[in-house]
Amino acid sequence: MTDPAPGAVLRGAVDLSSLRNRPQPPATAEGTAGPAGAEASVPSLVLDVTDATFPQVLELSRVVPIVVDLWAEWCGPCKQLSPILEKVVRELGGRIVLAKVDVDANPQLSQAFRAQSIPLVVALVAGQPVPMFTGAVPEQQVREVFAQLLQIAAQQGVTGTASVSGDEGGPATAPEEPELPPLHAEAFDAIEAGDYVRAVSAYERALAENPRDADARAGLGQVRLLARVQEADPQAVRDAAAANPLEIPAQLAAADLDMTGGHVEDAFGRLLELFAALPDPERAPVRERLLELFALVGDADPRVIRARGQLASLLF
Repeated sequence: MTDPAPGAVLRGAVDLSSLRNRPQPPATAEGTAGPAGAEASVPSLVLDVTDATFPQVLELSRVVPIVVDLWAEWCGPCKQLSPILEKVVRELGGRIVLAKVDVDANPQLSQAFRAQSIPLVVALVAGQPVPMFTGAVPEQQVREVFAQLLQIAAQQGVTGTASVSGDEGGPATAPEEPELPPLHAEAFDAIEAGDYVRAVSAYERALAENPRDADARAGLGQVRLLARVQEADPQAVRDAAAANPLEIPAQLAAADLDMTGGHVEDAFGRLLELFAALPDPERAPVRERLLELFALVGDADPRVIRARGQLASLLF
């Protein structure tokens, strides 16, 4: 699926009307639409937004453009993208505000934005949605899209800024993040450049040095998935999987697309069905991929718990 070009309004694709006029909780941002140079006071440049507080974000978008990050805890690519979005937003010093939406906890917003695949990034300018991109992208691409967003906002007369009330400061006063170990830093730089193969290599070396490095193990699983789907043609992958229901590489590739699109249960179900249909000597790669995907989502996730139980029943 080709993402819409930045700047095209999602008319007919995003319906925010049901979220506009509901009773609002106490305000978390001050400021209304106004002339160039208008200012809004916000508790942070990065806001956690819910179904209930979203109307305030719509109003805030009349002063300053809002970037909406639709994510979920189980989504590996979301964990790669969100820190990049937060970093770039803070560096812009209030010219853009980031609104983070947990799609699992906020079903009305998920439905309104039609978040069939996450991470999904959409902007709001003067109360209107503007498409940005789907999936994890490198930092340079985020910067380019944000620059386009500021141009679109200026054309709509939305040129205000957000000032932080409280302790959060701009880029100059933001607390420094702990320095990453060298191999982790190498992997992170590679991810930002879209070089997932180099990121895989860096995480593998980190694990060779310290097999108990949980961060490296989690990062390795995420970038392996991203590397596998980076050059994939989604339609070709889907067609191959449909035509070859027992072909292991075809089904593994389709399950990867399911995962990156946020369709976790579809990915698990596909691989469990394949595992059940294969003779014992051919099952190992399917089991290994399932375990890798379980680790990405997290052992405590109910979908993982159910799928593990199904896998155990098939094994024994």
